[in-house]
Amino acid sequence: MSYAFNIPFKDNVKLKSIIEQVVKDEKLNTYWKCSNVTAIERLGYTDHGPAHVKIVANLALKLLRVLVESGISPSVVKNYGMKNEDAEVVVVLGAIFHDLGMVVGRANHEVFGVLLAKDFLERYLQTIYTEEERAVVCSEVLHAVVSHEEPNRPLTVEAGIVRIADALDMEKGRARIPFDTGNIDIHSVSALSIEKVGIEKGDKKPVTVRITMSNSAGIFQIDELLKPRIENSGLKGYFHVVAEITGKTERKIIGKFEI
Repeated sequence: MSYAFNIPFKDNVKLKSIIEQVVKDEKLNTYWKCSNVTAIERLGYTDHGPAHVKIVANLALKLLRVLVESGISPSVVKNYGMKNEDAEVVVVLGAIFHDLGMVVGRANHEVFGVLLAKDFLERYLQTIYTEEERAVVCSEVLHAVVSHEEPNRPLTVEAGIVRIADALDMEKGRARIPFDTGNIDIHSVSALSIEKVGIEKGDKKPVTVRITMSNSAGIFQIDELLKPRIENSGLKGYFHVVAEITGKTERKIIGKFEI
């Protein structure tokens, strides 16, 4: 069993090698399946498996590239003298493993994710980096995993990116499962209002996140979930979020709600 995992690695041969290993890794792919059993079938949550992981990885990579293009130095470059391509490895791996702990349970899943990710990291990085470089990359990835959730705070650019990218996976398809199973609340309704999330190089700040909504209920998703992630990411000064309602009239999501 394996899942398609398309990442625009461009000329980053290190990232290409890692993605090739990820796609073929039956154990990791099975863990992703188990994460979704826990999240969707047992808890009634949104997707926490391969689809979510792939989206977050692509968002994180795009955010990093926009920030680098704007002159922001990744932490592995600033602190360890490594390259931007190594920072790309860190954010993608951080995204790949950030929800792995869901195979254990929701509570403290970021901590369990760190414990589970270590063996995978050692194996993936073995032929790419020296022992010293492996230790650095591994520590940076594990920090990104553990700090994507409160109360832990990101201390690196890469970890902050993973934290924000996780919250940016908010388009309406992600909310369809809990909504269809009857979990109708402000979380599911607001998530179904988010039509599109786009990332582009900004004018006022390095990154502009452009969100289109079909209904103003989507403001809850942005103000209550995305905003705190950005504010606590260590990267607040680099982001400008613009949210707009598409169309002349708002789309009705539910016709009636009773308790």
